[in-house]
Amino acid sequence: MNMPKDTEYSSISVENLLGRPLNDIETKYAPKELYFKGSLKIPLPRPRVSIIGSRKASMNGLEDAQIITKTLLEKQTVIVSGLAEGIDTSAHETVIRSGGKTIAVLGTPLNKVYPRKNSMLQQEIMSKHLAISQFPVGHPTTPKDFVLRNRTMALISDATVIVEAGDTSGSLHQGWEAIRLGRPLFIWKAVLKNTQLSWPEKMFQYGAIELSDPMDLFEFLPSNLEMIDVFQ
Repeated sequence: MNMPKDTEYSSISVENLLGRPLNDIETKYAPKELYFKGSLKIPLPRPRVSIIGSRKASMNGLEDAQIITKTLLEKQTVIVSGLAEGIDTSAHETVIRSGGKTIAVLGTPLNKVYPRKNSMLQQEIMSKHLAISQFPVGHPTTPKDFVLRNRTMALISDATVIVEAGDTSGSLHQGWEAIRLGRPLFIWKAVLKNTQLSWPEKMFQYGAIELSDPMDLFEFLPSNLEMIDVFQ
């Protein structure tokens, strides 16, 4: 599904979007250019946390995503997600209802909508929040693009929380990218009740953290206050 034809998009480097130079690992995997639409200030405010998980989420998973999101909003955290069905949509919609700020990182060009049912949500985010894509208008979307989208979400976030995911979930791509980038990766406690899942233990071996209380996230996040340059 296409967005309105009169929509205009701007482009920016990842460095300018984040307001800082990238390290060697970030530079190796960062897209050369990002396209964006929205009203959120740039460079992006901090802290920023990705809330991600299954497209076919359970009711408990959707509720957990709301609880985690609302807790993060208490300290003006910007919520990042991928506009997919399920956990992503729950996170974005919770932010909007609560008066916070959210960033949608798309796996399609900005003039496309996927899934179709999120057309109004995408328009709302483009108008009052921020939508980002690394794919220019006219780019033919492939399944690999959503994997690359997850890498970019990990890159622009200070931390990632996997709320609910099966062994084949696309969210796992972002989990591994967060680990590769040295970002905190949290696995929500409810995931561990499913003893048939193999991925949590693998990620714990590489530094992932079990999240039992959303308040614990703040111990790992940067302040939302502007830092004073003590060298000036």
